[in-house]
Amino acid sequence: MSEIVLTRIDDRLIHGQVMTAWVKKTRANQILIIDDEVAKDDFMSEILKMSAPAGIDIVVKGLEDAVTFLNEQETENKRLIILVKAPITIDVIVEKGIVIDKLVVGGMGAKANRRVLYKNISASDEERATFKKLIDRGIPVVIHIIPDQKEIDLSKYL
Repeated sequence: MSEIVLTRIDDRLIHGQVMTAWVKKTRANQILIIDDEVAKDDFMSEILKMSAPAGIDIVVKGLEDAVTFLNEQETENKRLIILVKAPITIDVIVEKGIVIDKLVVGGMGAKANRRVLYKNISASDEERATFKKLIDRGIPVVIHIIPDQKEIDLSKYL
């Protein structure tokens, strides 16, 4: 299996200088986007692939296919960023045996069922419960927008 160098929640997925900075910081050479809706949308998948930093392999998978992908040899020798829109996705892949050392929350915008968790980060009650579940499993969850900012322990805000 590849080395997972970053597991990040960002509901905008790949966007601008933020992802470029994380790729540079982690020396990643592959980004795995795990999202059932995006995986079914060929147009959106292509847009995301075109918006990635140069030289980075972008793979878009639905949840079940992503777990299989992570366990297959094709990911060997990759420095991998896992990118998802919501914490439930991480909870599911962890339950299916994928080891995550730390979860970085970068972008979770306001929505009807969300309330502010920390500054521009919002989360629903279900998402907050999922964060707590991951933390209780021993996975550190931090808010870290860009690499040169200080990370913040999310557990203090639950």
